[in-house]
Amino acid sequence: MQKKPFYRNMTFQMLLAIILGVVVGLYYPQTGTALNPLAIGFVKLIKMIVGLIIFTTVTVGIAKMGNFKEVGRIGIRSLVYFEVVSTLALVFGLIAADLLQPGAGMNINPTAIDTSGVASIEAGAKSLNTVDFLLNIIPSTAIGAFTQGNILQVLLLALFFGFALGHLKDRGKPVVDLLERIAELIFLIVGAIMKVAPLAVFGAIAFTIGKFGVGSLVSLGKMVGTIYLTCILFMLVVMGAVARATGFSFLKFLRYIKEEIVLVFATASSEAGLPRLMAKLEKAGCAKPVVGFTVPTGYSFNLDGSSIYLTVAALFIAQATNTHLTLTQQITLLAVFLLTSKGVAGVTAAGFVTLAATLTMLPDIPMAGLALLLGIDRFCDAMRSATNLIGNGVATLAIAKWENARDDAQMNAMLNGEGEDAPAA
Repeated sequence: MQKKPFYRNMTFQMLLAIILGVVVGLYYPQTGTALNPLAIGFVKLIKMIVGLIIFTTVTVGIAKMGNFKEVGRIGIRSLVYFEVVSTLALVFGLIAADLLQPGAGMNINPTAIDTSGVASIEAGAKSLNTVDFLLNIIPSTAIGAFTQGNILQVLLLALFFGFALGHLKDRGKPVVDLLERIAELIFLIVGAIMKVAPLAVFGAIAFTIGKFGVGSLVSLGKMVGTIYLTCILFMLVVMGAVARATGFSFLKFLRYIKEEIVLVFATASSEAGLPRLMAKLEKAGCAKPVVGFTVPTGYSFNLDGSSIYLTVAALFIAQATNTHLTLTQQITLLAVFLLTSKGVAGVTAAGFVTLAATLTMLPDIPMAGLALLLGIDRFCDAMRSATNLIGNGVATLAIAKWENARDDAQMNAMLNGEGEDAPAA
């Protein structure tokens, strides 16, 4: 088969888009800011299709599995894994912030901070609680699960449909076959949407540099650097260990999903990479039910990058405002984050909202300090979104291995670049 010209390679196109976006944002900031609709439109196109992907994938996977105890086992293993790894991410963030002290020396008076930019976030955070989060998993209507764009609502609906079709056995086969054909159609649509991904990357980078500039990045560079360094170390140490323990190369996996990483990093949206991540994990030999359950659930419960951001940001505010936290207070902060980090899945500006919700419970850290993070949140969001994506990919490969639901020969072929290209490549 003839090799594609380098300029048609998606990775090359995305890297070129990043370079062009930086140039436009730096030298033509107004133009760069005006290009944001390119990124917004792309993310909306992906969100438009995500619900259907999850519904068809999970429903067909469960219906064809037949063994419902196996589905329950996958669910329990996934949730236990998510809790353990996200807790480690919180601890990593806490230790990094204590060692690197990103806010030390800023000596900011909390009463002198302009908090007008975070007033609405504070108000929304005060209304969040775990009970509301759990009730919000249940959609008001079946159609509402899709129109509201809530991944957990769609997942719940898919579980019900999958179990029901599984009980119908042969009588439900025509419906299962139809959903399989629909899933194939949806992934063809994803392939078409991905053709414009470089434009989305260009618009997102041009907007970020044009609106926020490098000034905010430089002035709070230690905070941004702490987030990036901690995320990288966490991936290499924790995710790398999980990869070794379950028989695959973490670095080869990163190379395998490099296009999704670039896309998510540029748009600062984890959902932008979800469809292709699911497709590539299936191509890498993971069984459809494992992929269908683990990835969507992980997008709500396995947000490693967001967990790191939360603890680093909280300690950054405390350090910047000269608020001393004892070891007991830091452990309390960690315990509260274990709850609040699960309560805002799918909420816009989730990192900010979670942080605000936690600070309302811990008055020792001044809420006004949130305003310090406004200028650099986009830069932090890029890294935490990419870390979330990678973490969910690693989790799926690991859980598939534990479930004996992974074809290792197929996985190694794909990770070594010897297999057939994933859909939408």
